[in-house]
Amino acid sequence: MTLRAPTSLDVLDRCLALRFAEGASFTGEASVELQVHGGLAVVKAVLHALSGLDGLKVAEAGEFTRRALENGRMDLTQVEALGDLIAADTDAQRRLALHGFEGAFGRSVREWREWLLEARALVAAEIDFSDEGDVGDAATSEIDSVLQRLERGFTAALAQADHGRIVTEGMRVAILGAPNVGKSTLLNAFAGSDVAIVTEHAGTTRDIVEVRLDLSGYAVVLQDTAGLREANDPVERIGIDRALQAARAADLLLLLDDGSNGFPSCPEFGETPSIRVRSKWDRSDERIEHSQAYDIAVSGVTGHGLDSLQKRILSHLEKQHGDERPLITRERQRLAVVAALDACRAARRARLVGIDFLDEELRRIDEALAGVLGLIGVEEVLGAIFSKFCVGK
Repeated sequence: MTLRAPTSLDVLDRCLALRFAEGASFTGEASVELQVHGGLAVVKAVLHALSGLDGLKVAEAGEFTRRALENGRMDLTQVEALGDLIAADTDAQRRLALHGFEGAFGRSVREWREWLLEARALVAAEIDFSDEGDVGDAATSEIDSVLQRLERGFTAALAQADHGRIVTEGMRVAILGAPNVGKSTLLNAFAGSDVAIVTEHAGTTRDIVEVRLDLSGYAVVLQDTAGLREANDPVERIGIDRALQAARAADLLLLLDDGSNGFPSCPEFGETPSIRVRSKWDRSDERIEHSQAYDIAVSGVTGHGLDSLQKRILSHLEKQHGDERPLITRERQRLAVVAALDACRAARRARLVGIDFLDEELRRIDEALAGVLGLIGVEEVLGAIFSKFCVGK
């Protein structure tokens, strides 16, 4: 069709116009979509003409998605997945976001709520008809069966939550070692540029330097840290403390040694998986003969062993989490399911105390699950989500 300016009738563009009836559009509302040619001048002229019409305004960030949520076209888990899809940098992030956008987590939550409705109905029957002979032991047994199913469902979802976070946010890999063992050189080699300062002076790195990598479709956040040693300099001490904090929060540790210090060991590492890396392998006069002392040898200068180290990092990710796509991808979702699981376990204990206590715990489970879908307490969450959306979508 031909688009013309409303007053001068000048031709603005020749475009495709699509009309969506109510219930058929993204938002569920009756709407018209104009597919104009993408030149800046064309888009600017069309928007200027539209802005002069009564009742029209430029959409705010995330407004169409908000309307879709309000009109029941999607639930909050799908809204969050759409945000993840827009922000996806790797193929794994894209696949996981599409999995959520198609409603995988929402379907599971709705199924859990259906099971919960069974239990709440049985509780109501026991409260109202406790004097009847056909209500009592049978209802109690069925309620316990529902609670066991719910607990298994919550536990399985939470078991994969860490994988969801890693795919969405990136696996945190901290490089640790004494000063001057080649941590910054290794980071620069992975990044393909000089993102970290490298000198012969110990203690050059004082803060965490991060590089985001795409390893075979997975996001990895590689962190260079301050050298670990006893230090009197207060600034260096702060850097070492931050290095230990990074170690506690990391999903994988690269423990570096150039043959002169030994691999770092610290209670802060906990049970975090690690790879012992023999660095500076290009310096042949310093090579260690007994291979059992390390897992892999690399050189940030020549690139020796870097491909093998990348494969080990990727292998760790795949070994830990497999190919199963997690349902939970955000901390908000995880906390809601944790709350539902706590209430579920409390409900199983309350069943032995009294029916009224059981009913209250079941209500708590339902409240947590409703929050996952965005049926209650949604405004603050939406504000945080849509602040990262592009205008309109």
